Amino acid sequence: MIGKQDEYERMFNAERQLWWYKVLHQKATERIKQHFTNPTNLTILDAGCGTGGMLIHLKEQGFKAIEGFDYSEDGVKFSQSRGLDVTYFDLTKIAAYKPEKKFDVIICNDVFTYFSDEVIVDVLTAIKAKLAPNGIFITNNNAHAAFAGVHDVVVGGQKRFVKEDMQRLAKAADLEVTYATYWSFFLSPLIMAVRAWQRFQMKRGWIDLSKESSDVAVPPSFINTTLYWLVKIEESIIGKGPFGSSVFVTMAPKNV
Repeated sequence: MIGKQDEYERMFNAERQLWWYKVLHQKATERIKQHFTNPTNLTILDAGCGTGGMLIHLKEQGFKAIEGFDYSEDGVKFSQSRGLDVTYFDLTKIAAYKPEKKFDVIICNDVFTYFSDEVIVDVLTAIKAKLAPNGIFITNNNAHAAFAGVHDVVVGGQKRFVKEDMQRLAKAADLEVTYATYWSFFLSPLIMAVRAWQRFQMKRGWIDLSKESSDVAVPPSFINTTLYWLVKIEESIIGKGPFGSSVFVTMAPKNV
């Protein structure tokens, strides 16, 4: 998505309200608070922070030692406009990011879709080295090829993942998956139907992709609120989702 200023603007305008972002941000802070006994004193890095929505949420939750970087100049500018400590940096070179500093929590959401497995393993290996003792890595990624659609093409996504992929990649980097869940299970039939129709139209050339944008947009308030609570009810009823359009994972070094 690098270079697509309009998509970063859509993200900036949506991520404080859109149900999907709200759920994701809450998932991350819930895992942090469950893992650490005194979570507010943690050092947290959002690697590939986009326009800063996660960092703003962390700040509102009382976390103070938070920072981030992104490889998009547009993302960095939007994040800095929010008063966040965000710099321009390449995730694939994370080992060189403040080499003297380690973090209790490193977050990297919806970035791995742009990389080969080999690059992801290198990134995970470097992240492991940058974690403080008892540190954790949190990552959310797009899941299951059945959910691929116009959004993937517009933002340049190259792949989707399943839990087994995340476990395999973690193992290769000497990390272990300590928590994993799919989410948006209740909404899966609707999302799959929409994306299948999109793929059908794309295959037949009925969609001009040069004129399309991602589906990052806030729907009318009633719909947005309903979708949010459907996912929250899903979490309360079934806990870890058996299927969904996203896979949310926590990793830690194997000796933890």
